[in-house]
Amino acid sequence: MKFKKVLTLRTVVATSAGLTLASATFVAAVQVASFLAGDSAWLAILIAGVLCLGAGMCFSELNDILPSAAGIRLYFGRAFGDRFALTVSLLYMLVIMGVVGAESFILASILNYVVPAVDSLVWIVVMLVAVTLMNIRGIRIAGAFQDIITYGLMVSVMVLSFIGLDKLNYHIEAPLVTGGTAGLFSAVAVGVFLFVGFEWVTPLAEEVTDSRVISKGMFIAVGLLSIIYSLFTVVMAATVPRSELAGSPIPQLLFARSVMGEAGVVWIVVISLAASITTFNAGLLSVSRFFYAAAREHALPAVFSKVSMRYLTPWVSILAVFVVGLTLSVLILFTGKYLVLVNMAAAAECIVYSLAGIAVLILRKKMAYRERQFTIPMGPVIPVLTTIVFALLAVGVFIQDYYAALWVAVGLGILWWYVNRVVPVLKEKHRASRPASRRRPRPDDKDS
Repeated sequence: MKFKKVLTLRTVVATSAGLTLASATFVAAVQVASFLAGDSAWLAILIAGVLCLGAGMCFSELNDILPSAAGIRLYFGRAFGDRFALTVSLLYMLVIMGVVGAESFILASILNYVVPAVDSLVWIVVMLVAVTLMNIRGIRIAGAFQDIITYGLMVSVMVLSFIGLDKLNYHIEAPLVTGGTAGLFSAVAVGVFLFVGFEWVTPLAEEVTDSRVISKGMFIAVGLLSIIYSLFTVVMAATVPRSELAGSPIPQLLFARSVMGEAGVVWIVVISLAASITTFNAGLLSVSRFFYAAAREHALPAVFSKVSMRYLTPWVSILAVFVVGLTLSVLILFTGKYLVLVNMAAAAECIVYSLAGIAVLILRKKMAYRERQFTIPMGPVIPVLTTIVFALLAVGVFIQDYYAALWVAVGLGILWWYVNRVVPVLKEKHRASRPASRRRPRPDDKDS
């Protein structure tokens, strides 16, 4: 069964930007500013955005060669082999759901500050249930919702930034003072994580009106986010003492209160709720499609490939993502250990970006015969640089957080066992259930 091709460029941009526009990114933005001596956070963020554009080019070329809901599962499968690709892809999809858990912690901190009488868990459950139901009803509904919330969120952050800028009389003390190369490098490394997840629109390739809008959407999203993050971070760090911002999980609330008083607090609560909703909605759209595609290829139990006959959506996969997201949200909410998941997600993204650069180089040789509408300029330069830069960033994350490295290693071990032991059983079960006349080897079964 095929999905409806209803997603336009507007929704692709909203989905690409929606996952990165999370409440937790404001905490990362404060970290960017803390590495720099002056008000030059904008410079680090713009450099990070350029690096992410390089990764976006790699994903654009891969998506042009192999447009599919399987996304990185298919790209890496063709480049590195099915087992390796499935292991990395499953880890990627599971770890990135930790972003939802981190979001829950930030959201709980904000809501407890404003409305201490209401349990924050109630807000989280309502949000996740509402977004899940909209996705089950149909991607057109979910896409329209993503458009409204994401663009409204971007406009709100920009308006709040200009209000803060007005309070400063449009004067920034030291916009070019970085304090040294080392600080700028660290700031750029953290700044890259502000864009994490922008490439999650690639699994929507089977539902867009034109496959080229995936590439355009990613580039536009990174460009918009670069401007929004740059302005907001500089103004926030110039308005509120950095020592106060660095010690708080809710720096955006402190900033809003300093420039608008209680009205700013109410506004930032609305922004934070919208940010959390867009994060989960964008993740749900993309991850559920990955689970569906993996089940369609018999890498996950067949139940995940079930599609609603009424709404034409993979409802079982959507519910599975809801359960994982809610479980992580509850764990982080009660333990407060959100930084490990954030670092795991950041490292997993860097690994995937690095592998995407290698995959481009390999598939240019393996699939040279495939006609392309998009090819990265300057030959191998951008894919090679993307591979090296993001590999170094991943190593940097692991050095900084040994627990993140440990859990990623454990996850890889478990998933490697699953891919080598369980997946062959699922594929054999599928072969046995087919009529003898139709039992032909599938291309994706070779490496499993």
